[in-house]
Amino acid sequence: MNDLIASSATFGVVLSLIAYGFGVLVKFHFHKNWLNPLLISVVITMSVLSVTGISYDNYYKSAAYLSYLLTPATVALAIPLYVQLERLKENVVAILCGLVAGAVTSMGCILALAAVFKLSHEEYVTLLPKSITTAIGMGVTAELGGYVTITVAVIVITGILGNVSCDFVCKMFHIVEPIAKGLAIGASSHAIGTSRAMQIGELEGAMSSLAIVVSGILTVIGASFFAMLY
Repeated sequence: MNDLIASSATFGVVLSLIAYGFGVLVKFHFHKNWLNPLLISVVITMSVLSVTGISYDNYYKSAAYLSYLLTPATVALAIPLYVQLERLKENVVAILCGLVAGAVTSMGCILALAAVFKLSHEEYVTLLPKSITTAIGMGVTAELGGYVTITVAVIVITGILGNVSCDFVCKMFHIVEPIAKGLAIGASSHAIGTSRAMQIGELEGAMSSLAIVVSGILTVIGASFFAMLY
């Protein structure tokens, strides 16, 4: 089976699309935030690979075409931001302060958890870029000497958790301002969370898109400093 999949250029793409499509149908039918299509597709894909004995490397090779779309999809998030450019200019100081606080808090929490759980330096730097988009996070981890594959998994899990829980968290802390909502979602759960922010509202989606870019830049700059602290 592994040999057959290794020679296939489409198995990974087909499996991924079918699994995600099924997740979308489940979410549409039950209307529950925790039934995230990406989470469902991950569970289905892992189950198929486990049952059939197909190695992850072979699956990844045949699904590489989807990976190529990651960067242009992230860049396309600039479109809603451009539409809300005037609102950005009106609140630029508050926005920047909020995003700096978000990036520092994210990396500071990882530093504290690393100390509590006595992680190695490699494990620590692997988790530092957990809240930024995969395209940037992989580069940060590789530069700092962490485990890139684990970083990818952690980033995806972080995004899914943000997507599923953002409505509950905003209600719990009485966050009603659209700009604050969007920035919080984008800064904590990158593109996966942004997909939920766009469903909440156009302004929330635009601010979440901005948070992805700025938080990514701040993390690239700040990760080198935080890496020296542990």
